[in-house]
Amino acid sequence: MRQRRILVVEDDRTIADAVAARLRAEGFAVDVAADGPAAVEVAARARPDLVVLDVMLPGFDGLEVCRRIQADRPTAMLMLTARDDETDLLVGLATGADDYLTKPFSPRELAARVHALLRRVDRSAPPDGWTLRLGDLHIDQAQRRVWQANAAVHLTPTEFDLLVRLARRPGAVMSRRQLLAEVSGWAEASGTRTVDSHIKALRRKLGADLIRTVHGIGYALEVPR
Repeated sequence: MRQRRILVVEDDRTIADAVAARLRAEGFAVDVAADGPAAVEVAARARPDLVVLDVMLPGFDGLEVCRRIQADRPTAMLMLTARDDETDLLVGLATGADDYLTKPFSPRELAARVHALLRRVDRSAPPDGWTLRLGDLHIDQAQRRVWQANAAVHLTPTEFDLLVRLARRPGAVMSRRQLLAEVSGWAEASGTRTVDSHIKALRRKLGADLIRTVHGIGYALEVPR
C-alpha cells in the first residue's frame, strides 16, 4: 500500500517538529514548510494527500495557501488556528479547508482528525460505480468529480462528500448532526457550524437554490427541474 504523504505548514519550529514527529509515528511520509510561498512550492512538487496548515504564516497566510493549493488540485486540508474566532474559522472553511483544530491541541486529536479526513477521501465507490444525474448536475463518485451543465465544478473533499450524502436522497431532509457524523465519521468533529459553512460553499459553486434550508433541522437537496 502506498505510503500517504502529508505536508505540515507551520512557522513555529517547535510545533512543526512535534506535529511532523507524531505523523511520522503514525506511518505517514511528512514534508514541512515554514511560510506561505514554500508551502505552495512543496505542495506542487510533493503532491501531498493532506495538508496540515497554520493560518498565521510569513509570506502570505494560510488562507491564501489553501486557495492556491486547492486551485491546483483538490487536497484535503486541516487548518490550525491560535484563535477560536468563529469568523476566522468560517472564512477558513469557506476557502477550502475541510476541518480545523484550535491551538493548543493534543497529538492524539491531531492524528485522529488526519486519519478521519483520509478515510473520507479513501472511501471507494459502490460496486456499480455509482453516478447520479439530477437535471444538469452530474455526480461521479468513482472519480469524485462533479459537472454542472457539462462544466466541471471544483469541490473540496468535504464539499463533495456532503453533496453525495444529500444527492443520494434528493428531497429528504438531513440534520446538521447527521451530515456531520456521516461525512466526518465522528459526531463532534468540529461542530455543526462547519456543515453550514460547507453548505454555503456548495451553494456558491452550484447555485443558491440547489440546497434547501429546513430551519431548525438541516438541509435537503432540491431536485433540479
